[in-house]
Amino acid sequence: MQPVPWLWSCTSKKSKIRIIVALLISTITSIMLLVNPFLTSRLIDEVIIAKNPEPLLGILGIMLVVKVFRECTRYLMIILLEKASQENHLNLRIKLFECLQYQDTRFFDRNRTGDLMTRLSGDLDWCRHFVSYMGYAIVDCVMMFVTTLIFFFFTSWKLTLCLIVVTPLLLLITKIYSGKVRPLFMAMRERLSEMNAGAQENIAGNRVVKAFAREEYEEEQFDKRSGAFRDAHLNINKMWLSFYPFIEILAHAMSIISVFIGGYFIIKGDITPGQLTIFTSLTWALANPMRQLGNLINDFQRFQTSANKVMEIYFRKPAIMDRPGCKDHEDMEGLIEFRNVSAKFDRNEVLTDISFTVRPGQTLAIMGPTGCGKTSIINLLTRSYDPSSGDIYVDDCNIKDWKLQQLRRHMGIATQDVFLFSDTVEGNIAFGNQDMTFDQVKQYAKIAAADEFVTGLSEGYDTIIGERGTGLSGGQKQRIALARALAMEPRILIMDDTTSALDSETEHYIQEELKKLPFTCTKIIIGQRISAVKDADQILILENGKITERGTHAQLLENRGYYWQTYALQNDLPMDGGDD
Repeated sequence: MQPVPWLWSCTSKKSKIRIIVALLISTITSIMLLVNPFLTSRLIDEVIIAKNPEPLLGILGIMLVVKVFRECTRYLMIILLEKASQENHLNLRIKLFECLQYQDTRFFDRNRTGDLMTRLSGDLDWCRHFVSYMGYAIVDCVMMFVTTLIFFFFTSWKLTLCLIVVTPLLLLITKIYSGKVRPLFMAMRERLSEMNAGAQENIAGNRVVKAFAREEYEEEQFDKRSGAFRDAHLNINKMWLSFYPFIEILAHAMSIISVFIGGYFIIKGDITPGQLTIFTSLTWALANPMRQLGNLINDFQRFQTSANKVMEIYFRKPAIMDRPGCKDHEDMEGLIEFRNVSAKFDRNEVLTDISFTVRPGQTLAIMGPTGCGKTSIINLLTRSYDPSSGDIYVDDCNIKDWKLQQLRRHMGIATQDVFLFSDTVEGNIAFGNQDMTFDQVKQYAKIAAADEFVTGLSEGYDTIIGERGTGLSGGQKQRIALARALAMEPRILIMDDTTSALDSETEHYIQEELKKLPFTCTKIIIGQRISAVKDADQILILENGKITERGTHAQLLENRGYYWQTYALQNDLPMDGGDD
């Protein structure tokens, strides 16, 4: 779909009425521009030249009324367009954010945050600008040109033909300019996206920048991106300035033609002085649209570039979504089964033929070296990604037949890489269940060993924590994240290296508390510490995306494989020693 029809289809009925009324006002007021020049010609011919003052007051009164009425209606037109554009802007922004909320994880893997923010801000602003200004500017230009041309023809068709002789040249110049400037606007939009993405990454990673004393390097990188954006802007301006003199010359040529050829026609008696006044006073109504044409083309090209970026998100369907015939699941027991599951991410196979079953209420632990695919299993279970082959079942139902919201609502996830919102501690813990009471929030904070340090904060549970948990230690953030996961009272609790930043005493306390949860849930624990996984009903060892060992703590120690080696290292045992 083209940007203009798409934007119109996104506009509400009330806003469409406002836009139509505003454009009608623009049409009427453009036609009204002819009234005062016509009255001026009568003033010259019938009052000044004829030396007849009788019609003077009547003509001046009509001219004043026309001017006041036109300005008042133009004000109304602008108000209508502003209301329509702002409402359209609001609705599009909400819709675009909604589209982003339901995109799959792969979409965010492939799109930079800075670029997405640019689409939500700058690109949407150009869509609003088109509604609020460009629409009536185009109507003004077209109506002024057409109505003035018709009026000129009825006044003196000979002089009108002499004036419009320059129009074909102008149209040719405009067509050439339009073709050359479009790729420049696309390049400028990409430079803007790169600059914003770089700034966003730098702000988000400011601690890393400071830790490595890379401020000067980051400044240089931002200077390069800013310079590229500036150069892209200058290229567009240079292109416009290379065409602007020709447009100005052609526009001024009309004034020269009207004066010289119009004077000649007066001498011949073809027109009156008053009629020449019409041409000299209204020549700008033909010339101005020509002058505005270049600016309108610039704005329109920028609007098209921005609108296409917005439309990419607006019309993009997530790869992972509810498929037709999804079953309703009001509750979940927590039975999990992987059947010969393999997964490829960007052509790299990360999991191969994974099969296991976890009964409701049981605990599954997954261990393995870095990059072996542990977190990928979690991503598949939550349908952040879909497997390339094989099936995953929850409660004997393929997860593709679950509604995504219902599937994920029954899962609580706490990861090593914690993201906390700029909100109170209580707000972060109750994020997944806004109906929680304070007592419930405190209860799960205690289970996660977070209550003691939260109570010691300046405002307790009402303390605002910074973006991503700034101001808290790694272990404190992990405990709040675990409390947030527990607060959902999930049927499947997933802990991805959740206790990696905790001391052994706190870790042991949490493990004991997890055994006494006020609800029943299946637990999946990903960890590197033997102490975190040894009590699991089943332990899987992943290596290179494959399950190489499985069993209980005692069984895996007997195998003398990866699990035994890890156990020996963490307990300072010789590799050839016993298992106790």
